[in-house]
Amino acid sequence: MKETTERFLEKASRSVQAAEHLAKDGDAEFAVGRAYYAMFHAAQALLNEKALRFRRHSGVHNAFGEQFVKPGLIDKKYHKWLVAAFNKRITGDYGIDSHFTAEDASLVITQAREFLDAAKQFLEKGT
Repeated sequence: MKETTERFLEKASRSVQAAEHLAKDGDAEFAVGRAYYAMFHAAQALLNEKALRFRRHSGVHNAFGEQFVKPGLIDKKYHKWLVAAFNKRITGDYGIDSHFTAEDASLVITQAREFLDAAKQFLEKGT
């Protein structure tokens, strides 16, 4: 595994931990954002192993779908979760009337942790 890939995975792991701390402190809005970034960095790790890097979130989302989901290498639910979490992050970061609950945050954090675990397992297989 490339060193940069490992750094992306580490950042993803730290993002999940930050999301959990924010949720514990009652800040569901920002917890959702950190959970999204965990998925985003995990997707970047996967793409990095194929020497693919993107400047925009949409580039990562699209390439993840094309490179991993479309050929059946990764379950399509992860792509759906990534895009849904991105939309929630946008609402939380830029909206002034977002109303995320503790349950909302818990769900996205659980998805982020599963996404990260799936990325790690895929990379450990070396496929």
